[in-house]
Amino acid sequence: MSRTRPLLHHAVEGSGTPLILGPSLGTSLAVWDPQLPALAGRHRVIRYDLPGHGGSPSGLLPDDGTATVAALADAVLGLADHLGLGTFAYAGISLGGAVGLHLAVHHPQRLDSLAVVCSSAVFDDAAAWAARAALVRAEGTGALVASRTGVWFSAAFANASPRAAALIEDLRATDPAGYAACCDAIAPYDLRGELASVTVPTLVVAGRDDPVTPPAHAREIADAVPGSSLLEVAGAAHLAGVERPEAVTAALVTHFGRLRP
Repeated sequence: MSRTRPLLHHAVEGSGTPLILGPSLGTSLAVWDPQLPALAGRHRVIRYDLPGHGGSPSGLLPDDGTATVAALADAVLGLADHLGLGTFAYAGISLGGAVGLHLAVHHPQRLDSLAVVCSSAVFDDAAAWAARAALVRAEGTGALVASRTGVWFSAAFANASPRAAALIEDLRATDPAGYAACCDAIAPYDLRGELASVTVPTLVVAGRDDPVTPPAHAREIADAVPGSSLLEVAGAAHLAGVERPEAVTAALVTHFGRLRP
């Protein structure tokens, strides 16, 4: 007797053309809270948690160093199939954006439109990701909390925003095995040579002060993906949609508003 594969934890809100939202490493689906009211007013929005994050089980990825972005993309497709979605639009932040690019390259028949937010076609320094995975396995995700100020957000925003504080608590609560497996997936990921094959309408968003995936990474994607558009958001670090929600929300509403109902 076959066993049903566990699904990514998810929340479904709104109605209209389906839009899946992928989060960044270390955050829950709450990272999309600033955009949710506007997007759910126009789309059937499906937000999901990465393995070991929020309500998703860590076991969706192997904890043995072999996890891949392709496996995460397969989990998203499994969720789409469960919800009866033949095609869907997709927006993803950071690792969630990498999943979206993988879908656009390898499963273009499933995507109607794509937005890649504060992400990259390759995340620098595979050895550093391996070291981070080892640190989290040894000490837990709490070992990363202090370093997120100035990375996810500017220091002033991190110190003043309840939303920033809540996302930091999401990181603290993330299961170490799931977080480390996501690091394992990031380390070998590299789609630079395949970006020209992307055919879906694509929006690329960068935070101008993002130290993780700086604007040069976004420009590399936008320059290679035919017909794509690029937005650089001033005064925003890695989680630009949280720190500068108005600009990011407006760009997403416009981009996905071109979908036929």
